[in-house]
Amino acid sequence: MTAFDQSAIEAEIREAVGAYEHALGTNDITTLSTFFWEDPRVVRLSPDGGLYGHQQISDFRRARDISDIEREVTDLRILVLGPDTGVATCEYRRTGSGRRGAQSQVWKRTPEGWRIVVTHVSLNCVNG
Repeated sequence: MTAFDQSAIEAEIREAVGAYEHALGTNDITTLSTFFWEDPRVVRLSPDGGLYGHQQISDFRRARDISDIEREVTDLRILVLGPDTGVATCEYRRTGSGRRGAQSQVWKRTPEGWRIVVTHVSLNCVNG
């Protein structure tokens, strides 16, 4: 295996996650779309079902209800799997409703930068 600086890769992914969260919180749908791998194999799973391919994810972003979108991320963890791949997991609390959820994202370095290739989002129905 090729040697790489794991802490540097972790910092890069953490920075990408922070930028993604900022775009999510401000509903910057143009920027949000750029965080997802522009490939038909990209996947976003959620309680509402799966979205497959960049177009479905982008369409979802444009149509979604944003009345309770702002959230506070807690317990963000980054697992570096290699020089070009890592997994980010976190828990979050929606600041408006207090609803809690969790998310996992597989990030891959592409020529365009770090991109989400697979994500799974859950959201509890009950506060607390």
